Amino acid sequence: MIVDPHYLWAFGHAIVLVNSAYVMLQTLLFRTPVRAYRMVYVGALLSYAIVVLKSLGKPRGVNWLRRAFVDENFQYGLLALYWLISKPINITILPFATFSLFHCATFLRTNILPKFYASARCASKLTSSKTSGPNAQPNWAESLGRRIQSWVKGHYDSAMNFVSYAELVIFARVLLGGLTFQNSFVAPIFFAHFLRLRYHQSTFTKNAIDGITGRIDGVVAKQGAGVQNAWGTAKRVIRTWGGGNLVGNSNRAQARPAAQGAGAAAAGGAQARATGVNTGAAGTANRR
Repeated sequence: MIVDPHYLWAFGHAIVLVNSAYVMLQTLLFRTPVRAYRMVYVGALLSYAIVVLKSLGKPRGVNWLRRAFVDENFQYGLLALYWLISKPINITILPFATFSLFHCATFLRTNILPKFYASARCASKLTSSKTSGPNAQPNWAESLGRRIQSWVKGHYDSAMNFVSYAELVIFARVLLGGLTFQNSFVAPIFFAHFLRLRYHQSTFTKNAIDGITGRIDGVVAKQGAGVQNAWGTAKRVIRTWGGGNLVGNSNRAQARPAAQGAGAAAAGGAQARATGVNTGAAGTANRR
């Protein structure tokens, strides 16, 4: 039996969502459920692998790798693989859980609920024939679909902002963990390169980094000349390493988030790849 890749993609996100909920619950109890944590990234790899294969095709040579490394879904898939084989750090699941929440909601609206539309209409008509117009029962499937669409559209940008700041918190966590030997020092280096790519591809990440930079600028401005010079030097080094304005000028006007991102997510993945499978990171083509 051949399984539709779209359903496998959704299954992967469902694995991420369910196991993320369990990991978060255990985190509140100061526990790390290793098996559930690993399953989060197994599910993520399943979903991202399907999207990458459909968008880029089978791996073939250097040109494929070049296209893959600038593909957002490949980047997140590679990150998921790194977290899978590394020492568990619970906070790292937050971006993946957020993306999967939106993908699962959209999949439910566009692929599951429509199967109930016909039966729901029949039930609604039967009920309407026995009651007056104002008291007729609504079509529950279509009503739920509209609510999901409205929720996704209304919360998409705020969720992507949350993810961008969460990724900065994750970097701070792995950097501190590297300095205190709680995790490999490779982790902050790897994640710093990931954030570098995100900065150049994501309006949300760019705004988050610029916002944090502006706040630090405000604090440093009240300090002595030595602190100001040290911060200025640090920004120049980071900017040079980033290949541009990685740590931007705090006076620069920030670009607005991609407003169409919410519309793409609400539409069930208008940015879907060849088979209609949504991009791997909750509309990342618009988010990033």
